[in-house]
Amino acid sequence: VQLVESGGGLVQPGGSLRLSCAASGFSFSSYSMGWFRQPPGKEREFVAAITWTGVNRNYADSVKGRFTISRDNAKNTVYLQMNSLKPEDTAVYYCAADWGGLGSERISDYDYWGQGTQVTVSS
Repeated sequence: VQLVESGGGLVQPGGSLRLSCAASGFSFSSYSMGWFRQPPGKEREFVAAITWTGVNRNYADSVKGRFTISRDNAKNTVYLQMNSLKPEDTAVYYCAADWGGLGSERISDYDYWGQGTQVTVSS
C-alpha cells in the first residue's frame, strides 16, 4: 500500500497550490479519502474528505470556500485545490484512506496514510 503526496511548496499569501495523492496497492475506488495537515508545533487536523463515489465532500470550517477536494478513480488519485492561501495554512499535508468511510474527520477512522508534503505560505 502506498499513498504518495506531491504538489507542496512555498507560495505567497493569496496564492494557490494543487496537491495530489497517488494511491496504489489497494482498491482505491472503495475508500473514502481525506486530507489532513499538521502545522508546526501543533497536532494533526482534518482538512477535507471525499466519499468513494465523489458525491459527498466534507470540509473543515477553516478551509471552506477556499479549498476543494476531488478524486479521479480511473487514476487512483485524490486532489486538494487550495486557493486564497493564508500563512496559517502552513503545514505538512497528508492524504489518508478510509475503507468504506463516509468522509470522516477522525484520524482514527483512516487505515492508510501518506508521508506528507510541506506547504509553506509566506511572503
